[in-house]
Amino acid sequence: MKILKKILIVIAIIIAIPLVVALFVKKDYAVEREIVINKPKQDVWEYVKYIKNQDYYSKWNMADPNMKKSYSGTDGTVGFISSWESTDENVGVGEQEILKITEGERMDVKLRFKVPFEAEDDAYMITENVDGSSTKVKWGFYGAFPYPMNIFNLIMDMDKQIGGDLEMGLRNLKTVMEKP
Repeated sequence: MKILKKILIVIAIIIAIPLVVALFVKKDYAVEREIVINKPKQDVWEYVKYIKNQDYYSKWNMADPNMKKSYSGTDGTVGFISSWESTDENVGVGEQEILKITEGERMDVKLRFKVPFEAEDDAYMITENVDGSSTKVKWGFYGAFPYPMNIFNLIMDMDKQIGGDLEMGLRNLKTVMEKP
């Protein structure tokens, strides 16, 4: 009986330690990357404000050419929803909705992941004039892990995980936009 009691105490401690640690770990994360595109701001904005154009530069959209997509609303306007469904576990099932547009400047979207896990995150695209013929584009994501899942912030570097994909997408966008 004493051995069983000691085993239960050890198990309780093993379970309690991560839960206590998670109380002190940040819940949120933010990742942003930027690139300069040699095109006027208005040209770049008129391209990035359309979610469907992500098929030509976003690593995630390009990951599964057989992905099923559906849309509701008018692309490039608040309320537009782009949904995807893929059997590729790296793509999964989800949707993104345009929440806010500051014309010529910024677009905010809500990402809703359904499979392989449920989560909601926010993303944005910002265009800034560098000079008359070039534009800085910022692409960012931010979100939070709920307690006690925030313990994963200790072992997962969201900046490294998402940042590389954003960089690739921005390089693809630069290539698409700068084609003669």
